[in-house]
Amino acid sequence: FFPSKSSVHPDTDKIIPVLFRPPAFLPICLPLVVVTSLQLQAKQTFFGQFVFHMYTTGFTLFNGNGTAKAEEYSLQQRQVFYGLGAVSYAACIGALPLVFMNRYTLKSSFTQLAVRKLLPAPILGLMSGFTVAVVRSPEFENGIEVMDRNGKVVGMSQKAGEKAIKETAWSRAVLFGTTSFLPALLMHFVERAKFAKSPRALTSVRLFVITSVLTGMLPVSLSMFPQCGEIKRADLEPEIQSATEETELFYNRGI
Repeated sequence: FFPSKSSVHPDTDKIIPVLFRPPAFLPICLPLVVVTSLQLQAKQTFFGQFVFHMYTTGFTLFNGNGTAKAEEYSLQQRQVFYGLGAVSYAACIGALPLVFMNRYTLKSSFTQLAVRKLLPAPILGLMSGFTVAVVRSPEFENGIEVMDRNGKVVGMSQKAGEKAIKETAWSRAVLFGTTSFLPALLMHFVERAKFAKSPRALTSVRLFVITSVLTGMLPVSLSMFPQCGEIKRADLEPEIQSATEETELFYNRGI
């Protein structure tokens, strides 16, 4: 991203807050991902998950498609309301396995492995995609602008909004699901091989692995779907199909 482009929303031309601009995503998410990977007590896990999802949801809010319109009340008010509910739910789900384990005093080695090693990655990935879908749901309800090759707006499409949300949710789920799974898997082998013999060395290796995976997965997730999404005219609403002869139309997917 060029600094001048990443600071301005492509749909609204509004300045994006510094903390929620694309260049800030990696340095802010990194410590949050590290915290979510610790899997300490249920309360600490809930708080870590809440802060993590709060930031990523704010990033989604400021970097989604900005062409949807709401008639009843402010679109952003709806998204903030939806986002708070999604963040609270995601944090609860993230901490639930630890609550369940502590509540029923399940301390077997298999339970410890499942709760602390196996479940966090799919839960974090699914909840990351879930929060994207919820906070951007008004884009599906109200539709987003679709344009022809010359940038002329043809109409508002719910189907394009649904496609944009699904693509962004999948990319976010892959990003954080993989970033949670791969370091846990690699650290399992590091611990078994006793590569790092002291707790400090083990922590350093974990930080290095998480940083490497997140840094590598970020461009992968962003490139899964193009920023300027394409959708066939035949897949759009009848009123849009009748408004243009273009076979393919375009929309801003968001990040």
